[in-house]
Order: sequence, then structure tokens, then C-alpha cells
Amino acid sequence: MLHYQVESVKSLLFQCNIGLEKESLRVDSQGRMARTRHPFSEDDPHITRDFCENQTEVNTSVCSSAEEAVAEVARHTATIQRALAQLPEREYLWPFSNPPYIEDEDDIPVAVFEGARASKTTYRERLADNYGKYKMAFSGIHFNFSFGEELLRADFRESGESDFQEYKNRLYLELAEKAIAYGWVITAVTAASPLMDASFFTRGRKDEDAFVGMGSVRCSELGYWNHFAPILNYEDIVSYAASIRRYVDDGIISAPTELYYPIRLKPRGQNNLETLAREGVDHIELRMFDLNPLVAAGIDERDVFFAQLLLIFLASTPRLKLSARAQVMAVHNFKNAARYDLGSVKILLPNDSAYVLSAAGRTILGQMKKFFADAGARVLETLSFQEEKFVNPSARYPSVVRRLYGDGFWRKGLQLAKERQAEL
Repeated sequence: MLHYQVESVKSLLFQCNIGLEKESLRVDSQGRMARTRHPFSEDDPHITRDFCENQTEVNTSVCSSAEEAVAEVARHTATIQRALAQLPEREYLWPFSNPPYIEDEDDIPVAVFEGARASKTTYRERLADNYGKYKMAFSGIHFNFSFGEELLRADFRESGESDFQEYKNRLYLELAEKAIAYGWVITAVTAASPLMDASFFTRGRKDEDAFVGMGSVRCSELGYWNHFAPILNYEDIVSYAASIRRYVDDGIISAPTELYYPIRLKPRGQNNLETLAREGVDHIELRMFDLNPLVAAGIDERDVFFAQLLLIFLASTPRLKLSARAQVMAVHNFKNAARYDLGSVKILLPNDSAYVLSAAGRTILGQMKKFFADAGARVLETLSFQEEKFVNPSARYPSVVRRLYGDGFWRKGLQLAKERQAEL
């Protein structure tokens, strides 16, 4: 754990590196998913595709703050919007995590990569066979985070350890294990996708809202999950990589990237298990953020900053060793945190105590407020902003989205997409 009480560490506690990955679907002027090819250069490091050809993905640079990362997302999003506005047949960015009207699977074309990258298309075709294309039409945001080098060096000196990379591996392994136990808090506060077009469930039904009791459909049991709850080994980085590799070797998943898990540890450079085991951890990835249609960038800076605060808080607590049972329950906690009514579900914490989810969220926010009591107004305001979502259900994004965009989700979504582009 971080030696946060030591002044040399405490003074650097907010030093960090943040990178965001934001997915969005392209739609035409009628609100149908675009069937055109990806209109951006294959060599652009900041604008690419994810699963399907009409799903753009913004990748930011490594930023030193939440503000910088969100500002860069906004810049790249604006670049995409301007390019889509100039196409012969104008297109727009769909502002929600849940897709618009889907006529059939042809609306979800697998991303086409060619030449040396052709294997990426083959991999996506395999995913389409295993999970169905409809599920692949969800969009979201991934949050990549690492502590600043100066902070880690200061904490390393306090650790008494002799190898810096082994120290980093241990710190991030322990953090990942704690984030699996408590990361459901982020799902609860960033859920923003309660509405679906009925065509997602019944082909041919068009412009009918579907509400299935979820605040985030993509993070719920209806969304991006494997057909099993993985059990990972957090003892050391080689064991961690091997515990993922065994699911590939046993044919349960086709590649490590098919492990649809809320938390990932990643190496620097080429993202594979061999590099992770050999070179060690560079950063942690949180994968549970919905697109937020209430802000132009698609993500609220306060939510990004809150994720940073939660990771600082968790990294400053004693190690938490999760049993196999606790890891299985942690996955269920994430799915429960995706519900619309957080007062109607419970979570089971690692000590086997069951709590109503909204109450558990208030408890964790209270603990964070005590931990960050002298950290300044911005920190406490951010924590209060998140705490209110557990206190007042109408303050949560799903409630606001349902009020604003219900009774015509697809039509209102298209109107919002056009307004966002016109704002530039």
C-alpha cells in the first residue's frame, strides 16, 4: 500500500498519468447506423475503430490530469464531428452507450483491417460468432491510470524493497484486487444508459423505447461479460498472467483480450501477457464507464477525477486477498451496480457482509471524505457530487437521461446527435 502518511509521498499523491479511450457509433441523418467505411486515416493514433466499422474510438495521449484528458477527448471528438459534417452524406456521433435502431446484423459491420492488421478483423469475426453482433454495438469509455513516476519513486524508498519494477508489480496487483472488490462504485456513479430501442430485443420493432430496469445495460448481465466468472491470481505478475493464459489454453476464450473483465493490468508497449509477465505492469485500466450524453465530451471531468481519487484511496489501504468465492461475488456486484434502482439490490463485500448497494456506496464515499479531509475544496466537492447519487436517486445519470430522452429515445437521440455537431 502507499505510504500516504509520509510527507514525501503525501505531497505527490495526486501525481498521475491518465489516458481515455472513448467509443461512439456513427449514424446517418435518419438515425440509422452508418454503413460507410471508417473515414479516418489508418495511421491516426488518436482516432481509430473498435469492434465494428462504424464505431469510432478516440484514444488520448498520456495526460497528467483529469482535466487535460477530458479536454483532449473533446478536441478529438470535435475533429470527428467536423469530418462527419463534411462527408457527401452527412453523419453524426450517436451520444449514448446503447445503440440506436438496428434493422439487422448488417447494421453492425465488423471492422475491416487489412494487410498486417488483418488478424484484427478475424478476431472480431470470432467475437461476433461467440457473443452476437448486437452486444458488440454497445459503446463505452476506458480509463487508463498510473501513479506518477516521482510519487512511485518516493513510495519505493519507503517500501524497503530492492527492485523498483517488482515493487510496482506488487502495488498494482494489490490495487487491481482491491479495485475488483470496490470498483462497482464507479459503475454506479457513471451508469448513463437506461434506455434502449426495442429493435435491440425484437427485430423489426422501430422507434419504441425499451426499459429493462438497468441504469447501464452494457455493464449489466445483458452486456459485455464472458460466460464465466474468472478467478485470477494476484500473488505475483507471472502468476497473474498465467491465470489469464489458462483460459486461453483451455479454449474458454480465444485471446486474453476476450476476457471481459472490469479491471485490467497492462504493460508498456505491446499489450500481451508475455510482455506483462516479462516487463511488468505499467498501468491499470478501468473499463466500466458509460458514455455520458449530458456533456458534450461524453464524459464528465468529475467522474474521471473521482476514479483517480478512488484508486488513490484503495492504494492507501491494506492488502485485500480475495478468495475464489469473493472474486465471483465481485463480478455480481458490478452487475448489480448497473441496476437502475440501487436501493433494490444488495452487494456482498469481501468480509461476506451484505449491504443494500446505495447504503454501501454512501459508506465508501464517507470513508473517502475522511481520507481526503484536508485535500482541498475540489476533492471534497467531487466526492459530494458522487455521494449525492447514492443519497438521491433522481441525481443519478440514468434518472436524468430517462426524464430527458424517454418516450422517443431514438428520435430524441438523433436530435441530440445533431445538436452536438451544430455546437462546434
